[in-house]
Amino acid sequence: MPKNELPSVWQVRNQTFDWGDRTYLMGVLNVTPDSFSDGGLFHAPEAAIVQARTLIAAGVDILDVGGQSTRPNAIEISLDEELERVLPIIQAVRQESDVPLSIDTTRASVAQAAIAAGADLVNDISGATYDAEMLPVVAKLGVPIVLMHIRGMPQTMQQLTDYEDLISDILTFLKARIDAAIACGIDRSRIAIDPGIGFAKTYAQNLEILRRLPEFHALGYPLLVGASRKSFIGHILNQPDPQQRVWGTAAACCAAIAGKADLLRVHDVKEMKDVCRVADALFRSYVLHTKL
Repeated sequence: MPKNELPSVWQVRNQTFDWGDRTYLMGVLNVTPDSFSDGGLFHAPEAAIVQARTLIAAGVDILDVGGQSTRPNAIEISLDEELERVLPIIQAVRQESDVPLSIDTTRASVAQAAIAAGADLVNDISGATYDAEMLPVVAKLGVPIVLMHIRGMPQTMQQLTDYEDLISDILTFLKARIDAAIACGIDRSRIAIDPGIGFAKTYAQNLEILRRLPEFHALGYPLLVGASRKSFIGHILNQPDPQQRVWGTAAACCAAIAGKADLLRVHDVKEMKDVCRVADALFRSYVLHTKL
């Protein structure tokens, strides 16, 4: 398979991800008290389940459940606390829906427990560098993994933004993580990549990544972009409240689709679903089978 040719499909439960056909949406479900955008809103299990239903009704393709905040300066919680946050939500959603579920974690033991509880894939913001057992565990489970670029930890990452060549350095990191994943037995068809917008990146660097997204397709893997509500959008809009950055997020998502992103990680699924439909019609060969 040529390097720049994507694996044709992921089959996750009843959902087929035909990469390149259209843009897919990963909906954020943070069951944390301190995430940058919606910290505390869905920390209670009842509120989290209601939000899950809302995202599913809006047409989300993957629901991404995370119990550990990764905002700048976030404090690491205990393993037990992370498990207590995410497992009941995964179990409850799985009882109601066949929507694909991802577990947003850097811990192999959380990934393993979440998959056992009904999750389908792993979203690791460390590129599987924080826990040496992550890649072997994912290989054993036989599930897909998203490998993201980061430097340092959430407490230190925003002091680590000095790159020799931003895009080249990110590509080198991702290529090394892909090679490590394959060496551990993860099939290349189960890997996606994420350049890590907002993680050890400055305002200008985030914009550069969005402008140069097509370069990431040289690696030959589905590309996830997570720009939703992030601080660079707030900087442009002079908007300190992340929840008021919906239309700035829409513009960033449209740019990502123009750059051939395959999967967008978003908070506002209903609104971004419309963005995807229009942007896909503009920038992809995707044709809506809807009588107008």
